[in-house]
Amino acid sequence: QVQLVESGGGLVQAGGSLRLSCQASTRVISMYALAWFRQPPGKEREFVGVRRIAGRTTDYADSVKGRFTISGDSAKNTLYLQMNNLKPEDTAVYYCAAKTRGIGSQYDYWGQGTQVTVSL
Repeated sequence: QVQLVESGGGLVQAGGSLRLSCQASTRVISMYALAWFRQPPGKEREFVGVRRIAGRTTDYADSVKGRFTISGDSAKNTLYLQMNNLKPEDTAVYYCAAKTRGIGSQYDYWGQGTQVTVSL
């Protein structure tokens, strides 16, 4: 019964930055991984990046690698997505997700999403 709540979205000009937050209702240490996904308007949801809790490892989609950074604060039960050098193509609803099982398992919990809009 994990609840995830995203925040920090908004409107920003191309080249700007935003920091998204994902607040979890339980200890993040109890989860195997926390991830970010996004869904551009009229398109399917796509993977952005993931942070594995125990190993503190991260992985990113090629489209955001070098621009986006995932971090976490266990004490605050919060996951962050720092987005730099934003492009209009980054415009989407951003979601965080969590899973409590390891490799090969599905994501069990999803947030409601937060809108990010990047203008020219």
